[in-house]
Amino acid sequence: MAYEKTLVLIKPDAVKRKLIGTLLKMYEEKGLEVEQIKSVFATEEQLARHYQAHIGKDFYPRLMAFMKSGMMIAIVLSGEQAIEIVRGVNGATDYLKADMGSIRGRFANGYTENCVHGSDSLESAQTEIEIWFN
Repeated sequence: MAYEKTLVLIKPDAVKRKLIGTLLKMYEEKGLEVEQIKSVFATEEQLARHYQAHIGKDFYPRLMAFMKSGMMIAIVLSGEQAIEIVRGVNGATDYLKADMGSIRGRFANGYTENCVHGSDSLESAQTEIEIWFN
């Protein structure tokens, strides 16, 4: 088993709905450690770097506007198989296909307003941690 670090962003919709504590508890109950945590208002530059793969796609402007719409919580979580655990806790990106016990299954209200982001690989985790915790 591999000890890993990963990034989680609690998105503006979840912050506005006062879900921060509930979501943090879900990660901690799976044995993950909070290494770093901060509130952040995303800049255009941070989001452009974070969502570089989506630049030019039809949903990109809507995604950018949503991610700048309010405060987010950026978290570095660590533990054995942290990336896989976070992805399981988060649930499928398509909230309609997410397990009902997952964050997105329980709390998401749409494809964009799906409460959380989690890194999908070691490489993206390293890049994303650098973006949000430079």
